[in-house]
Parts: sequence; structure tokens; C-alpha cells
Amino acid sequence: MESMFRNTESLISGVCSRLNAASERDGRTALRLALDVPRWVDDMLGLRPFANDEAALRAIFTAADPLTLAEIDGALDKHPRIGDRPSGDDAHSEQARGEQSGVDLTQDEVAHRLRAGNIAYEQRFGRVFLIRAAGRDASEILAALDERIGNDAESELRVVERELREIAALRLDRVLSNA
Repeated sequence: MESMFRNTESLISGVCSRLNAASERDGRTALRLALDVPRWVDDMLGLRPFANDEAALRAIFTAADPLTLAEIDGALDKHPRIGDRPSGDDAHSEQARGEQSGVDLTQDEVAHRLRAGNIAYEQRFGRVFLIRAAGRDASEILAALDERIGNDAESELRVVERELREIAALRLDRVLSNA
């Protein structure tokens, strides 16, 4: 967790003060946009006030730990297949479009490998392949997809949970910055 924590920590700042200052309603809305898991949202709100950004970030990665299979599957419903550009005008679709903006699908080989990899992953694990796309290019995403398809089901579930929490940290920073 430490390397993931450090990688995400460098990408957010001021989350603590903005989340502490948010009303219960606004905090709940921001948290649900970050990770739509009610138990996690309740835990995060219950942990306020945070002493600093590091404490808030640590809470993002530990609140409601571990997420249940049902919570993970519910949260994944808000995430499109990697490489698919959501066309909706809701906040979740807007977030996903921004996160996947660095994935260049103009190269036929990349688009083909992502499609084939997504299908193979979904057949193996029964869920969409999820990865924090922000800050990663297509080659990094494809390498992770190739590696993770070899995971056993329980190990992969924990990887998916970690990715959900990384995405949550970045989304929470964006949502609170725009509030």
C-alpha cells in the first residue's frame, strides 16, 4: 500500500481542509462521486475532521476496509470499460471521460488489444477491468491488464479495490476543487 499511497499523495492537496469544511450534504455528495459505496461514505464522514491531507488520504484507503464483493460490484457499475468513452452527461461519466483522456485509442493496435483484453478479463473475472487510468498511458494500462489477468480471483478482487480507492482519491480532489 505504501507505494500506491505515495503515488496518489503527490497528486492531491488540500483535500483535508475542503472535506472538513464541507457540509454533511456536500461532503456526502463529493464522497459518493469519488466512490459510490455508502458504507465507505459514512465511514469517511464519521472520521472528520482530518488533521491533514495525509490523514484524509490514509482514510480513503482504509475506511470500510475491506470492501465487500457487493460493494465493489456496485461501485464498478459507475465505471465504464477502459477504452470506452462514456457519453452520459452525469457526473460519473464526466469523471470517467477525464480520467481516460490520456488513453490514445487512435492507434488501431492499442484499441484492438484493449478490446480483446477487456473481453478476456471479463470472461475470467466476471467484471469490467478497472484501473486508475489518470496519469497512465495505454502501454502501462495494457501491461497491467496482461499481468492482472493471471491473478487468482481473490488477489484480483483486492487489486480492484485498491484501484477503486486510488480513483476515489483523485476524484475527491477534483470534486472538492470544483465545489
